[in-house]
Amino acid sequence: MVSICIPAYNCAEYIGPCLQSIVNQSYHNIEIIIVNDGSTDNSSAVIQTWCNTDARIRLIEQENKGAAAARNIAFRESRGALIKFIDGDDLINPEMIQDQVNLVDSDDHIISGKWGRFYGNDLSTFKLSTEACWQTLTPINWILSAWERGEPMTQPGIFLIPRKLIDKSGLWNEELNLLDDTEFFNRLMLNAGLIVFCSTSVLYYRSGVGGLSGQVSREHLLSAYAALDGVTTLLYNSDKSENVEKLCANIWQTFIFNYYPAQMDLMEKAEQKINAFGGSSLKISLGGYSKFLANLIGWKTVKKLKHR
Repeated sequence: MVSICIPAYNCAEYIGPCLQSIVNQSYHNIEIIIVNDGSTDNSSAVIQTWCNTDARIRLIEQENKGAAAARNIAFRESRGALIKFIDGDDLINPEMIQDQVNLVDSDDHIISGKWGRFYGNDLSTFKLSTEACWQTLTPINWILSAWERGEPMTQPGIFLIPRKLIDKSGLWNEELNLLDDTEFFNRLMLNAGLIVFCSTSVLYYRSGVGGLSGQVSREHLLSAYAALDGVTTLLYNSDKSENVEKLCANIWQTFIFNYYPAQMDLMEKAEQKINAFGGSSLKISLGGYSKFLANLIGWKTVKKLKHR
């Protein structure tokens, strides 16, 4: 059995298409566990209508505790030997689960797939986000390939995970509300034997509907900092190679690029991390007038002006 674990928060508009893409799977031995994380819209009522029409779907209610806590509850209530975490506004292609299950040959192998973005409700905007890691790789080589530019964005829905590997690696860190997926999958992968690529599995990632990724409150940046601290520490302790040192420095440099000049004490700590890992050669990516200004007055000054 494959257990599909879905955290749901104020996703009444999007959970229907998400569930439709799952119940339409060519692989039928699944259970779908949805944890409604204290939604204030009518997500619960919408999900319940799906529960009434498909016995494989189960709804669990909880007060708002965050996506990590919701995923943990769903996992604890699941029964499958294989686990897939999907966000409540994303979609998967009809053959994804069958094709990924066909590749499972070990309880320490993670099966990965492709992903791309679409915007709002318009699937015609979908575009694959082609990546170098779209191949079968050892865990450390997958991480080095996927996060090479210091951007450790990880889509939970592309992976099919053996339950035993989650039991070994530990559940989602409920203290984190930003980059919790990066921290979880880094830990998971470093306990895996192989990341096996499934070229026919596709996740459709919905963009432009809000979320936490653009938040720069102190609470969120503390979470991002803690997540990346855990990620880079574990990576370096697992492999002290020059390539891993460079990756860790790049991860911290990208953290600064993304959030500077918010919470300057965290920016200063991140600079210290970069120096400890031997420095980063990454250049900030800016477009248009910002790029022109950065050449004249420096990217930090441009970011300060835009932050006002």
